[in-house]
Amino acid sequence: MTGPGDPPEGTPEGAPGGGEDEYRSVVFDESFVRAARLQEFSAQERMGDHAPAVRSRHAWSRFGGSRQALILVLLIALAFGTAIYMGVRHPYRPPNPSPAPPLRSTVIPLAPVGTVPGGRPGDLFERSPAAGFRTGAEGVNLPVVRRTGEFSENQVMTALTTAKEYVVRSSLDPDTLAGGPARGVRLLLDTSQLDQFDRSLERPSADGRHAATGWLVRFDPSQVRLADPHVRVEGTLAAEPAAGGNALEITADYTFVYAVRPADDRSAGGPGNTAPAASGTATSGTATAPSGSGRAAPVADARPMGGVTAHEGKAHAETHAVARERGDGASLFTVRRELHFRFDRDDLRDRRLELQSSYLQAGPMSCNSGPESALRPLLAGERAGNGRPQGTDPYAHGSTNASLCGVMAPSAEPSPLN
Repeated sequence: MTGPGDPPEGTPEGAPGGGEDEYRSVVFDESFVRAARLQEFSAQERMGDHAPAVRSRHAWSRFGGSRQALILVLLIALAFGTAIYMGVRHPYRPPNPSPAPPLRSTVIPLAPVGTVPGGRPGDLFERSPAAGFRTGAEGVNLPVVRRTGEFSENQVMTALTTAKEYVVRSSLDPDTLAGGPARGVRLLLDTSQLDQFDRSLERPSADGRHAATGWLVRFDPSQVRLADPHVRVEGTLAAEPAAGGNALEITADYTFVYAVRPADDRSAGGPGNTAPAASGTATSGTATAPSGSGRAAPVADARPMGGVTAHEGKAHAETHAVARERGDGASLFTVRRELHFRFDRDDLRDRRLELQSSYLQAGPMSCNSGPESALRPLLAGERAGNGRPQGTDPYAHGSTNASLCGVMAPSAEPSPLN
């Protein structure tokens, strides 16, 4: 039987709202029930007086799992805000890297036993132990690079190449050797050592910490210059982890051989330098000429041709021997440097280094030549005088370096001419 508003034959099949088809898409599952705004009371609850048949559900109950997600978001926001607040009130400050310790240096002049041999640079090198050495930066070779401790192969390579660059700039650069400002050397140093470096070059001192020649090789340009720009080099570089494993240590041990001559192409001498003078008298015609250093240097015989006595013959022989040794005024000067570098991770990043210690031996030199400021070689035909190094006071606790001087072995000098 149909209602008053329905068609006589009922609602046609397939028509909207016909039969139960309009409810087929509705699923009365748990989520649908929880999402309802009204909820029917139970029978026991409806027994109470004036109790409505239904009750309104709280808005939170309709969200279900969404409420838990919202609470989680609020907690995350609260934690994030707390972290920002604590960071502003108590900002994290990375620990400041400890400054590099000051350089400790030792400079030892080596005095020759006899007269300094002279000659042409090429001949001198061939007659010396440096005959097989390489030339210039080619002699500063890198070892096989491998991972060391906590440092990768690339980091070890960076440390070795930076150390090599320092060795080259401080030992081979022409401006540095001539007493120039050495800016290239300074750029490679850790910033905490720059003040010590500047003080050493401006006011060098033999206190073991402020010797200019502890940082680099430089000559006194008023007395000596290079006779050959090609310096002979031989030595090694080695890498190892520092104690504690937080740094790399590089050791450079090299020998440099320089061909030098007087700055003005004449005989020149530093403090304590002497040259053998030819013996003779005014009647024999053998004369001596004073040099700027107060030593006597032989000059040519000015007497006309005539008879020669045995005494005069000996004087001539000594004069010619000295002239032969002087050659074109060149002689060899040998420097042995042992440098210890340290690299922390900041140094590796900035390509800088810390120079921890420097040990230098150089000769031929006079013991009292003041090697802390510049190297003053004994030149061809000269010999060491009777000068001694500055005295060492064992009561002076402020001094960290004793005055030292050694003897240069004859085997370290060019062999005599045949």
